[in-house]
Amino acid sequence: MQELQEKLASLREYLDIPGKERRLNELDHFLADPELWNDQNRARSITQEATSVRGVVEKYQGLKSDLDGLAEMLELAESEDEREMLLEEQGGIEQRVDELYRETLFTMKHADTPAIIRVKGGAGGTEAQDWAGMLARMYMRWAERRGYRVDILDEQPGDQAGYQSIEFIIRGEKAYGMMSAEHGVHRLVRVSPFDSNNRRQTSFASVDVVPEVPEEEIDIHIPDSDLRRDVFRSQGSGGQGVNTTDSAVRLTHLPTGIAVACQITRSQIKNHELALQILKQRLYDIEMRKREEEALAARGQQSSVEWGSQMRSYVLDKQYIKDHRSGLMQHNPDDVLDGDLDDLMWAGLEWKAGKRVAEEAGDDD
Repeated sequence: MQELQEKLASLREYLDIPGKERRLNELDHFLADPELWNDQNRARSITQEATSVRGVVEKYQGLKSDLDGLAEMLELAESEDEREMLLEEQGGIEQRVDELYRETLFTMKHADTPAIIRVKGGAGGTEAQDWAGMLARMYMRWAERRGYRVDILDEQPGDQAGYQSIEFIIRGEKAYGMMSAEHGVHRLVRVSPFDSNNRRQTSFASVDVVPEVPEEEIDIHIPDSDLRRDVFRSQGSGGQGVNTTDSAVRLTHLPTGIAVACQITRSQIKNHELALQILKQRLYDIEMRKREEEALAARGQQSSVEWGSQMRSYVLDKQYIKDHRSGLMQHNPDDVLDGDLDDLMWAGLEWKAGKRVAEEAGDDD
């Protein structure tokens, strides 16, 4: 009980509950002002912040009240059966404390938005393309397990298996927050099913994850002269109607070389609009990452090298998966590749949170 009370007390400090309570009073004052709704963007921003802050404060207050009540009842318990029942209740409170702690890991901007994922096979032909397909299936199975929705935007099938690249959106509670730690290079080691000599092969695939940022936050104008537009027939599994016309659209941003394709609908116009929206999301993400790197450089710190170096290895012939950032190892690769990803995701998010705290401490110095 004492350990749980100490854990909740540390969460109070970590979450800055007193500060959040003061901020919530300010936000409620703004929300009570009828003039606020004359500015829809500001009203939306304040409403979203108030909902988020209120949720954290109320969860903490509820836990504190339940834990204090439980401590009193344990002191008054007269029989072993009573104590056993109360200890079971303590286990439920401990689980809620852990859930509240995990919410502290979602401090990245746009944690609540959908996640736009692009999986691309590295060098290595069929083996790498098959690995890209395995990763894409893994994330889609993970999303399915959580009841999330997946929309495939574009897919470029591999020559024999998997994908050269595939892009899709996962929509659900904290989809980007959960997926954000998956951004990076994933390494596969296995005895290749495509090698008649049964040799051990190493393959790489990149996973690019960006948030679906609300349009009103993206102040990016792309001149028509900076775009090349190509149309083609859908290659996906959208049915016969999709494949009878050149409805799919690929937009290439000439200054950066970034290409985005969309074949999600039967309408060329709608696919164009969606592709343009995704392109703006990617340009926005590049700008945000550039600003972060400049801020680190200004503080005399090195930016991370997650992209371009493996962040996780899946060694199938030896039946283990290792996250190189957090050090977590798991010995159930079949389950993970079937979407049982939560433990690895939480470990990645904890690593990111620790890295962020270290950077902020360096900034204070």
